[in-house]
Amino acid sequence: MRLATWNVNSVRARVDRIVDFAVREHIDVLAMQEIKCKAEQFPFEAFEDAGFHVEAHGFSQWNGVAIASREPLTDVQTAFPGMPGFAKDHEGPDAPLEARAIGATVGGVRVWSLYVPNGRALGDPHYYYKLEWLSALQQYVQDELGRNPDEALALVGDFNIAPTDADNGDPTIVQGFATHVSPPEREAFAALEAAGLQDVVRPRIPTGFTYWDYKQLRFPRNEGLRIDFILGSHSFAAAVTGAAIHREERKGKAPSDHVPVVVDLDLTGPEDDDDRPMIFG
Repeated sequence: MRLATWNVNSVRARVDRIVDFAVREHIDVLAMQEIKCKAEQFPFEAFEDAGFHVEAHGFSQWNGVAIASREPLTDVQTAFPGMPGFAKDHEGPDAPLEARAIGATVGGVRVWSLYVPNGRALGDPHYYYKLEWLSALQQYVQDELGRNPDEALALVGDFNIAPTDADNGDPTIVQGFATHVSPPEREAFAALEAAGLQDVVRPRIPTGFTYWDYKQLRFPRNEGLRIDFILGSHSFAAAVTGAAIHREERKGKAPSDHVPVVVDLDLTGPEDDDDRPMIFG
């Protein structure tokens, strides 16, 4: 399986480019974030014509997530247990859920496409929502892997966190003064790893960014952030055979401000091993 994640920054504005990438790079499963459309507005036909099944979750021109797969997607969920909601000037546990998560099983792998809240600014209500959202996600991972420690689980997407100083090349984002690099956010990312997940790309690609702001020539100056990740359980990580960050996708006509992150997996295992999940190649 070749699995990719990409914050596409409007699927309708970039559908041709996205489908072309998926076909050209032989992607089997593509997790998308920030699709910026309602589910019924998603350009399903373009993906289906290219041989993909698609599940999309979106409410408006903001946020939104989707998964496209060569094989059918099953057990689709549009929120993980305990996921909090958010609305401006809304307090309490009944805030509406945003379209920030979609999970599905494909080829024996449980994949979640996640668009973690931005946080906006330190001290902003959205910042505390982000931390609450991440805490609930960590609890879900802990519970899920506690029930099934051998599950091939992958959390992929735009985490809006630069976990280390090396992941921040934007001079305007300074620790202590900005989101994405604050200690609580980095601690929340570390908590996901402590719950049983691994960054499966970093061991193969130790450096490199996945996002560059459109402003101030950030991309030509390579002043970016590494905020898009593929985090996998032990079983998932053990199956990774390769990884890539497709920096070139930040170039050309009307690119997203993020680039795809890709991993190759082999989960077939020995023919006589009935305990490992079977997966299409």
